[in-house]
Amino acid sequence: MVLGLALVRGAQAATFCDRGGEVPASEQDRQLQVVAVARRVLEASGVEAALVSRSGTDLSRFQLQYSHSGLALKDSRNGPWSVRQLYYACDESRARLYDQGLAGFLLSAGRTAPIRLAIVTLPGEAGDQLATRALDNRLALALLSPRYSASAYAFATRYQNCNQWVAELMGFAWTPGGEDPPDRAPDRAQAQRALRSLGYDPAPVLVPSHAVMFAAQFVPLIHSDDHPLDDLYAMRLKVSTPAALEAFAHQRVPQARRIELCASGGQIVVRRGWQPLPPDCRASAGDEILPLAS
Repeated sequence: MVLGLALVRGAQAATFCDRGGEVPASEQDRQLQVVAVARRVLEASGVEAALVSRSGTDLSRFQLQYSHSGLALKDSRNGPWSVRQLYYACDESRARLYDQGLAGFLLSAGRTAPIRLAIVTLPGEAGDQLATRALDNRLALALLSPRYSASAYAFATRYQNCNQWVAELMGFAWTPGGEDPPDRAPDRAQAQRALRSLGYDPAPVLVPSHAVMFAAQFVPLIHSDDHPLDDLYAMRLKVSTPAALEAFAHQRVPQARRIELCASGGQIVVRRGWQPLPPDCRASAGDEILPLAS
């Protein structure tokens, strides 16, 4: 979740919990059909780890289609292709690491239109290193912050959002020597130094108006006191987003492949390549179109 419910009006904004609410059985069936396609893609990829991102919180005002990312791991102890992710536990008022099946990962978005899921497969040594690091509980937990902010600055340790935890794990895993278990667990500052050294530079999230920036101050779990003042004045916030993670993966792992799934109407559009689908998921030449069973 990034910038989260700054987009939500009224009483909903007061909760700031990424709870999808009730989803009709027919909609759950459509989501599960998308999951089935995603699982086939992952099983055919031959990789140990993949970055997966889903829609959920509506961030279209910020020109973002995806809000939440995690790591799908082939050899997860929770089951093949379970997603390890940071998730804010609303009832406990704290961030936790959570292993969730691919179906649960998508269904936890609640009802979205269209249904979107993006996969970046990470082949070779880079994927193996990331899988090893993600499954190392000591390291994964060492990079978890107790203080959550959906708008966390990408290069400060005061807060953390779900995508920032993934970024820091990537940074640590892909630093030279990152494949060897350290004598002691790293800290987040070390991981962020690694990210900078590897060229991680998330494109700024453009806040569309001063009114949105002002209103965000009154939404729980959105904080701005970790951002540089110049960024705040310019309303250009460097936040780790799914798009930023994908760009970093593409930069560091040239063999990485992106597959985007979007269910709208009676079909699933499958696009392979780094050019994202448009907001309405309109297919172009070369896209695969699969029927959605009713």
